[in-house]
Amino acid sequence: MSYQRGDVVLADLGYVAKVRPVLVVSIPRPDRQRNMIVVAPITTEVRGGECEVAFPKPQWMQQESVVNLVQIVGLDNVRVLRRLGKFSGKMEEIDAGLKRMLDL
Repeated sequence: MSYQRGDVVLADLGYVAKVRPVLVVSIPRPDRQRNMIVVAPITTEVRGGECEVAFPKPQWMQQESVVNLVQIVGLDNVRVLRRLGKFSGKMEEIDAGLKRMLDL
């Protein structure tokens, strides 16, 4: 399956018995040799950091959350369990945060 920038998916990040929502920040298949995407975890542990972007609370989340850009990771598409929804209207903030963090 192909995932788009801005998709929110439920994924197994390799933590013991834990899956979590993540935001797809890459284009679909950024490396054509691998079936992978780049994601940033969505967390309820809001610390007010510079690399956090507020996530508007959708119905399927229990509380307000943030996208934690400092924990971006490459993820094999087979570790994605399902698509939860779309990150609405804040991809510009995500892009600005990634550019600042990576000095682009």
